[in-house]
Amino acid sequence: MTRATRSNDWGFPRWRGYGSGREAEQVRLCDRHGCTAPGTCPAPKAPNSRERWMFCTVHAAEYNRGWDYFAGLTAEEAAAREATETRDASGFAESRHYGWGAPGDGTRSRDEMRALEVLELEPDASFDAIRAAWRRLVKANHPDLKPGDAAAAERFRATQAAYDVLRAAEEARAG
Repeated sequence: MTRATRSNDWGFPRWRGYGSGREAEQVRLCDRHGCTAPGTCPAPKAPNSRERWMFCTVHAAEYNRGWDYFAGLTAEEAAAREATETRDASGFAESRHYGWGAPGDGTRSRDEMRALEVLELEPDASFDAIRAAWRRLVKANHPDLKPGDAAAAERFRATQAAYDVLRAAEEARAG
């Protein structure tokens, strides 16, 4: 004898999305008194406790506003902790070099190489040379000097974009 009803989530492909059961979805509300927003942000009830408050994003920000990582430490202890954590994270700072993750010449990203081509410079140009080329091209193609010239306006925009890319990369290297 066969069943009268059959679930429609058998076999492959599933005919219903995952997590779309027929029963009501359990939603935890914010633990702040009087708030009816969903509580999606966990916050510890006490240090080293597994128990958590569940707040909405507004009340989680209010809860964390006065939080101080170095509370209760002297200035020397706080400096020592910061130095230890910085030293332990040094491996990540060394791998920052791979952050652009795109092909280039090994020292510059593909976007930087394209920007150098727009500025008519070699790949090993210094930032002073980049700034000089940018000023030269901006003065030559500025829309106030060549009103109505669409090609000059496009070269001006390309020059500005190229300089912004190279300046941001230089700031990232310096900082």
